[in-house]
Amino acid sequence: MEVGEQALYLAQLKGMSRSEAVLRLREWFDKFELQGWWRKKVEELSKGMQQKVQFIITVLHEPELLILDEPFTGFDPINANLIKDELLKLRDKGTTIILSTHRMESVEELCSHIALINRSHKILDGPVRDIRKDFKSEKYEIEYVGNGVAFANALWAGYELLTHEAHGDVMRAVVKMGEGARTNDLLQALISQVEIHSFREIIPGMNDIFISLVKESNSLQQAL
Repeated sequence: MEVGEQALYLAQLKGMSRSEAVLRLREWFDKFELQGWWRKKVEELSKGMQQKVQFIITVLHEPELLILDEPFTGFDPINANLIKDELLKLRDKGTTIILSTHRMESVEELCSHIALINRSHKILDGPVRDIRKDFKSEKYEIEYVGNGVAFANALWAGYELLTHEAHGDVMRAVVKMGEGARTNDLLQALISQVEIHSFREIIPGMNDIFISLVKESNSLQQAL
């Protein structure tokens, strides 16, 4: 079958009229730069082209529920971003999307809620934002210009200097907050000694959280 012919057939199976399907498919083929592939045979498509057509056919009728398994496989960064943007548009229109993926960056960009699974067992679930907050390490990255010794001496018992290194003319340090310590107090102590260029809380990404939890889960299973 030709690509356009098969796409029309599948669209009509999902309840669309032929005229509506043609109109929407033309729009999607333009968006994905597939205009010249409408009359090509399906077997002529590369893997990437197949993925594009499969995605278009899947979302063409704007389903209420969409289940995707590794939807970015086979795509270059440009097309992966295109797919991501379209998924976000569907989400904003009310589509519920269940996404299975090993790419934690996709989880952070697309998902509001997650379930982490290791060896067929759920080891964590909940809103992505809350999970990242729960795994905060109370570490802060500080970039400054000034004397490194003065910077270190400005820290007292409430803070721990983890790393301290030069990057050109700028010094970069990672400081861990102690229990009860406040960021405002830390900044006030440092401002009098050095020139602060940036101050950023280090919140672990989903990739770091996943690795940490999997290692912990595997250790527990081995102990049992």
